[in-house]
Amino acid sequence: MTALADISAQETAARPDDPHLADAELKPAFFDWLCRMGDNTLILGHRLSEWCGHGPVLEEDIALANTALDLIGHTQMWLGLAAEVEDKGRSADDLAFLRDAMKFRNAKLVELPNGDMALTLMREFLFDAWHFEMLTALAKSGSPRVAEIAAKALKEVSYHLERTSDLIVRLGDGTEESHHRMQDALDRLWPYTGELFTADAVDEAMAKVGIAPVLADLQAAWERNVNEVLDEATLRKPETRFDVHQGGKQGRHTEHLGYILAEMQFLQRAYPGASW
Repeated sequence: MTALADISAQETAARPDDPHLADAELKPAFFDWLCRMGDNTLILGHRLSEWCGHGPVLEEDIALANTALDLIGHTQMWLGLAAEVEDKGRSADDLAFLRDAMKFRNAKLVELPNGDMALTLMREFLFDAWHFEMLTALAKSGSPRVAEIAAKALKEVSYHLERTSDLIVRLGDGTEESHHRMQDALDRLWPYTGELFTADAVDEAMAKVGIAPVLADLQAAWERNVNEVLDEATLRKPETRFDVHQGGKQGRHTEHLGYILAEMQFLQRAYPGASW
């Protein structure tokens, strides 16, 4: 225990100073934005973890579980920083396990049910492509702490995107059945992707002080990457609007999030403060 405490103290001492953490006026928006980043990775990580032991082949079962672990690790960093910014004595675990659904700030895309592997992989790919562009921009953030987290997460997300891009191509340009399933998954998920680029007052406040990029600036690179993969996969990009389903970032979720939280938060709710 002493060694772990020493390591923790060393890591804390090594963290760069960040004046944004002490900005009282910025605090509400900064906290909300950090929760958005952490909630996205937490909820998608939980969704992917549901495949553990159920993957169609051993390699994919392991890959999905490892991706889930990566994302939950990112959650620890984002929500940990959110708890520091809030400065009300809460921890990353408190934010993950003791908030109600309306307090979660994840995009609706990541809370949708897994469905089949086509739906799971397409959802992950569309998010990975956005996540990669976001973290690339955040690695140059005016907030040293945000830049530090983004740089660490980007290494793993680069692999996530490479893996899902490859699978989208292999399945999209595979058999007639796999092509049909991938096209159906794309058509179903496309209307949820626009929320990732729709800015509100929180996003604008973060961009104004240089913590986060202007969301619209990420869209061109995301579309270029997505279009390139879809073309190689012989999949047709939907002509429907991509910004139909929104509100998750403001706490307006689908019914699916409640079921996720009922499972994810059960132990902490049933046995408050339990540890092992």
